[in-house]
Amino acid sequence: MNDIPNVTLNNGVQMPQLGLGVFLMPSDITADNVAAAIQNGYRLIDTAAMYGNEAAVGEGIRKSGVPREQLFITTKLWNSDHGFDNVAKAFETSMQKLSLEYLDLYLMHWPHPARGQMVETWKAMEQLYKGGRIKSIGVCNFQPHHLDELLQKSETVPAVLQIELHPTFTQEAVRAYAKRYGIQVESWAPLGGQKSIADLLGNLTLVDIAKKYSKTSAQVVLRWHIQQGLVVIPKSDHVSRIIENRDIFDFELTSDELAAISDLNTGVRLGPDPDAFDRE
Repeated sequence: MNDIPNVTLNNGVQMPQLGLGVFLMPSDITADNVAAAIQNGYRLIDTAAMYGNEAAVGEGIRKSGVPREQLFITTKLWNSDHGFDNVAKAFETSMQKLSLEYLDLYLMHWPHPARGQMVETWKAMEQLYKGGRIKSIGVCNFQPHHLDELLQKSETVPAVLQIELHPTFTQEAVRAYAKRYGIQVESWAPLGGQKSIADLLGNLTLVDIAKKYSKTSAQVVLRWHIQQGLVVIPKSDHVSRIIENRDIFDFELTSDELAAISDLNTGVRLGPDPDAFDRE
């Protein structure tokens, strides 16, 4: 398989463009799946405090046998840990579970506007970043108006914006905003939501394109993300599928094919609304 390319973040850090997501991955298989992914060429692993599997991810990293410095590890600050005085403690808890000395990317998981501590939380993350144990900081599920507030009231432009993004929810306006400020967009649920993935991958447009390249519909969708410069983190509980998802660098979609896939956009969000999601 061809090597996974990197993107350069706005602080000069190199980030792999394809990684493994572990949301809803059972802890009893996470370590083996993470190890297998790394042994098959993945270098980006994306977890979160809320997922409850950071310790298993750390175990998988160790089992892989690949040196830590070759990996790019992301975790996320959960909503209940918003507030300036909570961030450092939450970060240390995550680091202990991962058994890591430093982190490549730390993300604020949600803006959580109901709590009203988004800016002070970001400022605490800035302090950790300046302290050198985090190579980059960013945010998840932020809309432009959330980013506006951060940019106006803090010093550090987020390096990464991780958002729900797939062919039926393409988030063009948010992506345009991020591009304006040099923020790298990363797609979660890149193949659609748990309940809609079968419908998306069975779409005739994708099926026909997949046949042309002797690929699966999932591989075509992941290639669509890659060719638009997005970072993408598909999740699977099955090692065979994890390996299959990585095999997308030996073909290239045409501009017409990219446009046809983008035309599947419905504008309908499948996950929570960032302005309303307040779970702690």
